[in-house]
Amino acid sequence: MIKNYLITSLRNIRRNWNFTVINVTGLTLGLACCLLIFFTVRYELSFDQHHQNVDKTYRIVRHAKAAGDKGYNPGMMLPALEALKNDYPEIKNLLACTYAMRETLITIGDGATRKKFSEPFYSVSFIAPEYFNIFSYKWIKGSPMTSLKNPGSVVLSEAQAKKFFGNADPMGKTIKVSNKKDFVVTGLVQDPPATTSLPFTTLLSFSSLKDFGAFTNWDDWVSSYGGGQMYIRLPEKLSKAQMEKNLAALSKKYRDPKDAAEEQFVLQPMNDIHFDNRTQNYAGRTISTGMIWSMVLIGVFILVTACVNFINLATAQALRRAREVGVRKVLGSTRGQLLRQYFSETGILTVLSIVLALIVAQLALPYVSEILNIQSKGVLFIKDPSILLFLLGLAVVTTLLSGAYPALVVSGYQPILALKGKMKSSGNGQSNLRKGLIVLQFTISQVVLLGTLIAYTQMKHFRTMDLGFEKDAIVSMPIPDTEGGKMEALYAKLSNEPAIKQMSFSAFTPMSRSNWQTAFKYENDTEFLDYEVVMRPADTAYVKTYGLQLLAGRMYLPADTMREYVINEAFVKKLGFKNPADAIGKRLTIGGSSVKLPIVGVVKNFNTYSLHREIIPCALTTSKGNYGTLGIKLAAGASPDLIGRIEKAWTQSFPDYLFKYSFLDETLNSFYEKEEKLFQLFKILAGIAIFIGCLGLYGVVAFMAESRTKEMGIRKAIGATAFNIFSLFSVDFVKLVVVALVIASPIAWYFMNEWQQDFTYKADISWWLYVAAGIFAIIVALVTVSFQSIKAALINPVKALRSE
Repeated sequence: MIKNYLITSLRNIRRNWNFTVINVTGLTLGLACCLLIFFTVRYELSFDQHHQNVDKTYRIVRHAKAAGDKGYNPGMMLPALEALKNDYPEIKNLLACTYAMRETLITIGDGATRKKFSEPFYSVSFIAPEYFNIFSYKWIKGSPMTSLKNPGSVVLSEAQAKKFFGNADPMGKTIKVSNKKDFVVTGLVQDPPATTSLPFTTLLSFSSLKDFGAFTNWDDWVSSYGGGQMYIRLPEKLSKAQMEKNLAALSKKYRDPKDAAEEQFVLQPMNDIHFDNRTQNYAGRTISTGMIWSMVLIGVFILVTACVNFINLATAQALRRAREVGVRKVLGSTRGQLLRQYFSETGILTVLSIVLALIVAQLALPYVSEILNIQSKGVLFIKDPSILLFLLGLAVVTTLLSGAYPALVVSGYQPILALKGKMKSSGNGQSNLRKGLIVLQFTISQVVLLGTLIAYTQMKHFRTMDLGFEKDAIVSMPIPDTEGGKMEALYAKLSNEPAIKQMSFSAFTPMSRSNWQTAFKYENDTEFLDYEVVMRPADTAYVKTYGLQLLAGRMYLPADTMREYVINEAFVKKLGFKNPADAIGKRLTIGGSSVKLPIVGVVKNFNTYSLHREIIPCALTTSKGNYGTLGIKLAAGASPDLIGRIEKAWTQSFPDYLFKYSFLDETLNSFYEKEEKLFQLFKILAGIAIFIGCLGLYGVVAFMAESRTKEMGIRKAIGATAFNIFSLFSVDFVKLVVVALVIASPIAWYFMNEWQQDFTYKADISWWLYVAAGIFAIIVALVTVSFQSIKAALINPVKALRSE
C-alpha cells in the first residue's frame, strides 16, 4: 500500500511539474528562513551559558533613580571592591573587578625583531584570581589561583598566544602593554567562545593596576570608568534581595548621603546582560528579548505563508483531480486512504523542500552571519543534532499545515459529481477561506515592507540630522603620549600642509563612544548637584575644527590645565538661565577638583553620545594631560597621498606606537551598525515574504481561471473585451490588498514604534509611507495576476464553452 502511495504521488508530482516547482520553491524559501532564524535564536540564547554558575552570577551596576530605564551604568567606583570584601567577608573570594582597557598597544620583543599589535576595545583586562571562582575557563597551562596572583603576570588565550609568539611556547615570555609595563606570561587558557560577554584574550594581573595607572583613583566614590565592572557569585545562603540590601548599606556608609539617596547599587543577572539594552557589555553586543520573539514570529509567519501557498495551489489542482477521486471511490477507496494518499504527496514535497532548504540555508549562512554579527564557523547544519531534531519537527508541522486542508477537500468529493465533471467552485465558505489566506499573506508581506520603509526613514534621519558639529572631511587619530613636546612637534610638522585647514588636540571627538562624565558643584554649593556633566577637554582650536557655534562669551584662553569653561545650551538650561549670556561669569567646581573656575562662553548644543541618548550638559576646557585624539579638518580636494604624509609625521613623533586613523563620518555611522544590519535583514525578509505571497496569489488566480472557464467564454461571446476580463480578475485582488494594508498598518506602526523607543531622536513617520506600501503591493499583485488573467482574457470562447 505504501509503495502504491509513493508511486502515485510521484506520478502526480511529475504530471503537474509547474505547480510542483512553485510549491517546492515557496516551501524551500520558507523552511530555509525558519532554519536560519532557529540557528540565530539558538546562538543568541546561548550567550554566557558556558559558565557553570551563571544562574548565581551577577554584575553590580549603578542605577540613577531619577533617570529611570536610561539611568543604568555598569561602571563601578574602584574603592567599592575593597569595601565590599572587608564588610562582607562571605563574598570575599566570590567578588572580582574586571578592569578592561580601551584600544591597547601590545609590543613583543626589542630592536629589529619588535612586533606591535593594536588590541581592540576590552580585549585586554586586569583580572584578579577570584575572577576564576566566578567564571569557567579551561586551563591549558598555569593555574587559576596562582597565575595572576603576582604583579607583572599575564594569562593569554590560545589564539592570542599564537598571534604574539607563533608556535613557540609562550610561557615565561614577556609582553609590553601600552609602552608602560612588562608582563610575563604565566598561563594559557582556551579561547573564549563567541557567545561570551567577557571576550578577554589578554588577562593582566589585577595587582598591577595601581602601578599601571587606572582611569579613576582608588579613593574616589564619585567617578567611575565604564570598563571597570564588578561581578559576584552569590553563595548558597545569600539571596539576591539580601545582597542588594547589603549594597544599599555599603553605599550609605561610604558615599555622600545625597549620592547614596539618588543612586543605588543593584544586581544584574548574568543571564540578562546580553539581552539588556540599558547596559552595555564588554562584547559590545546586545539584543532585546523582544527582537528575538519578533524573529521567531517572522519565522512562523513565513512558514505559514509558504504553507498557504501549498494549500492554494493544491486547491487549484483539485478540479483536475476530481475524476481521479471519483474513480478511486467507485473502486472502493475510503476517505482515510485518500487522506493518506494526499498526505504522502505533501510529505514527499516537504522532504524535497527540506533538503533544498538545507542547501540554501547553508549557502546563505555566511551572509546572514555577517548581517547579524554571528561568529559562525560555517559548519554544515546536518552535523548538528538540534538542527536535525528541529528539521524533523518542521517536516511534521509543515506536512500537516500544508496537506490537511487540500486532503480533506479532495477526499470529500462525491464520486458521481466527480465522474460527471460537475465539480465547480468550492462554495462560498472555501472561497472566503482562500481570500482570507491571501489577505493573511499580504498582511504579513506589508507588515515587513512597512517595517523596512520605517527603518529606512529612521536610518536616513540619523544620516541627515544636524548633530551640532561638522563631521565631513575630518580625520581623527590617537595621541598616545602628551609628554616631551611630541604633540607640539607633530603639530609643527602638519602645519606646513596646505591641504589641512584646522587641527585640534582633545580627549574625544564631539560625539564619541568614550565619554568622561562627572559630578560638579555650582557657585557656592557644598554638595554636588543631582545630575552629571560630560567633559570635552580640548585645545582652543576645537570649536573651529569641528564647526561648533559660539552663542555667547568667548573661547577659553590657551592653557595646559583647567582654567576656564565653555558650556553648552543644555548646561545653561540646567543651571536655570534662559539666555546663554546670563551664564557668563558664573563659577563651577567639576569632578574631584576643589577649584572654582569661571564660565567664559556658551556653545550651541551638539550631540556627545549617539542619537540613542538626548543631549546632556557638557563642559569644554583645557587639560593637556587628557588629550588623546588629534582631529584634522581637510581642505576640499585634498590629495589621496595626504594621509601618507600625515602618517609619516605621526610616526616620527610616536615611533613606539602604531598609526591608526579614521574618518569621523564613518566612525559616527558605525554607532548605528546594529540598526543598519536590522534594516538589511528587513529588506531580505520583505523580499522573501512578498515573493512567497506572489506565489500564493498566482495559485489562487490559476484556480479562478480554471473554475471560471465557461463564464469567461460566455462573457467574451456577448462582447466582453480582454481588458474587461482582466479587470474582473484584478479588482478582486486589489480589494484584498487594500484590506491587507488596513490590517497591516496598525500592526507595523505598533512594532516599529516600539523599536523607535530606543532612540531619543525619532524620525517622523509620514502617512505617505503607508500609501507607498499599498501602491507597491497593488502593483506587485497586478503583475502577479496579469499572467493568468490575460491568459483567461485571450481564451477562445468556442473552446471555453466546448469544455462544458
